[in-house]
Amino acid sequence: MTQTLRIGVAGLGTVGGGVVKILDRHADLLAARCGRPVAITAVSARSRGKDRGVDLTRFAWEDDPVALARRDDVDLVVEAMGGEDGPAKAAVETALVAGKHVVTANKAMLAHHGQAMAETAEASGAALRFEAAVAGGHSVRKGPWRGHGRQPAYPRHGRPERHLQLHPDSDGGRRRGL
Repeated sequence: MTQTLRIGVAGLGTVGGGVVKILDRHADLLAARCGRPVAITAVSARSRGKDRGVDLTRFAWEDDPVALARRDDVDLVVEAMGGEDGPAKAAVETALVAGKHVVTANKAMLAHHGQAMAETAEASGAALRFEAAVAGGHSVRKGPWRGHGRQPAYPRHGRPERHLQLHPDSDGGRRRGL
């Protein structure tokens, strides 16, 4: 295999902590799919002492996400802090100017600065990936009731009332003959 893809994670809340857990749990699978090993080398968050349910002592710690983006041992920055400006924007811009790839789910930042960031990424040869920012909000709860065809979409076994938590005002589709 080739050189390891070294990742820096900025923001260790639900999303960032989940990224760390997934990369830990599926490192071999990701290496096989990527054609090279994938490893987190550094992390950054507001509070170092907070329990996040994952061991972070094996990673370099940066109090400043911009410093994380500048590190020589980081090839790709995962931005999971949120916010349209401030540290999230500064870290992403720093990474892109340095030619480092960025993955973000930050809708607000992309809405306000996405065009400029895309241009910076293109100029530096870096990738700016944001798929998680545009498809994460689809409603699972109401989808089956808004049938896209003539029949409602049911889970594989049984009626949806047993599997989906319905809106409190919902009659479970009974008025529509479901």
